[in-house]
Amino acid sequence: MDLDYRPDAPCALEGVRVLDISRLVAGNAISHVLADHGAEVVKVEDPAEGDALRHWTAAGVACNWKVYARNKKSISLNLRSEKGREVLLKLLPTAQVLVENFKAGALERMGLGPDILLARNPKLVVARVSGYGQTGPYAHKPGFGTLVEAMSGFAYKNGFPDKPPALPPLALADNVAGLYGAFGVMVALREVELKGGEGQVIDLSLLEPLVSILGPDAAIHSATGTAPARLGNASNTTSPRNAYRTKDGEWIAMSGSMQSMAMRIFRTIGRADMCDDPRYNTQAARSENREEVDAIVGGFIAERTLAEAMEVFEREGVTAGPIYSAGQLKEDRHAKERGVIVNLPDDELGRLPMHNVIPRLSGTPGAIRTPAPEIGAHNEEILGALGLDLDRLKEEGAL
Repeated sequence: MDLDYRPDAPCALEGVRVLDISRLVAGNAISHVLADHGAEVVKVEDPAEGDALRHWTAAGVACNWKVYARNKKSISLNLRSEKGREVLLKLLPTAQVLVENFKAGALERMGLGPDILLARNPKLVVARVSGYGQTGPYAHKPGFGTLVEAMSGFAYKNGFPDKPPALPPLALADNVAGLYGAFGVMVALREVELKGGEGQVIDLSLLEPLVSILGPDAAIHSATGTAPARLGNASNTTSPRNAYRTKDGEWIAMSGSMQSMAMRIFRTIGRADMCDDPRYNTQAARSENREEVDAIVGGFIAERTLAEAMEVFEREGVTAGPIYSAGQLKEDRHAKERGVIVNLPDDELGRLPMHNVIPRLSGTPGAIRTPAPEIGAHNEEILGALGLDLDRLKEEGAL
């Protein structure tokens, strides 16, 4: 779906200013969600290098920056300099939120600890993202998503049983933390805005949100004495559930997680006898015999092309779907009609595909209002409004 930027679209978070002094993914993910729904996100970037996401390129294009920094403004500010820190403190009274992701203790060593920030703006919400949290024996460690994806238990259960644990091929820990962080900001803002409360600090580690999405794994370990093992694309609670290859080399994912759906699948593939077979007629039995179930279901799919198999499954209401690449998703008719991926004007690529605003609100749905900015593009607008002498600040190494 082709869209133009909508700078004047009404959004729910209009009037909320966020100072984002973070780098890389997690902090940017927090402010990205807030910006999509109308918050004025001011990225505070190093004057020389900018945000590190600017240097994550594909074919020379900073795709990460273009996506995560949409709807944001940029000011250049050298927080290693005393003058730069002074400017940040002058900005604080104009903001409702500050997002940072330095290593625990770094903000305090810069003279920008929460006590100082809240003294300047008692209503400020300070979102602090770190690998392991602000307290505990690992607080001092550098926190990269890869490390907590390993420690959390995610990698241990991800992948195939005859292969090493598999780290995710995306910034999973950072993005999960980003969603929790955006939620935490909104909870804290509600305390300030609706209940007349004071600002507060959000202590958000990358580790704990990722542990939370693993759900009952800790409980399962206590109940069984073992941790959930790697099963590839299968499940230890339901069957059939796997990725099955089609005759034309494509792949289909299927989930028979409800008893009635598993029975429907068996009838659809011409194996109604399995519905009465004690090896397959309960979830527990199917899980015990998942390899046999997968061989039967997989055999049916392997004899058909993706289109042929999906025609059967859609007609019978079976919970199955194609496994897409990013390119295939862009061409899917449902994704097109819903605007799951939207194409926006871009100086380098002509049109830049990216995900749409999430979630969709009926009254104030949010919008992609502006493209990702150049470093310091909004110095005059934001710092000039404070009456600061920008030329002098540049000479002093602050900008």
